[in-house]
Amino acid sequence: MTGFINVEVVYALPQDQTVIALTLPAGSTVLDAIKHSGLLEKSWSDDSLKIIPGETPVGIYAERVSYDEPLEEGDRVEIYRPLVLDPMEARRARAKNQKTRDKVKK
Repeated sequence: MTGFINVEVVYALPQDQTVIALTLPAGSTVLDAIKHSGLLEKSWSDDSLKIIPGETPVGIYAERVSYDEPLEEGDRVEIYRPLVLDPMEARRARAKNQKTRDKVKK
């Protein structure tokens, strides 16, 4: 085992995706990676995009984890932003729009 690990921190926004490759000391946590990424200090155009440690959901390869989760070589730390629309509501809206389009075509 080496003294360092290579990880990525990813934060996907509606128009942009930030991917930051980091080399951290072995034993680093999700919070350590996010702190070293510089994303906590970044100014966002919308306050809802601000990352709040302990509150903003995070994961490793699409599996939710806590901020104190230890990282392993090659992990991909993902920062999740709040949903704008509930997925069920979005599906209902698409279905309603499709029905309206189908009626117009007839």
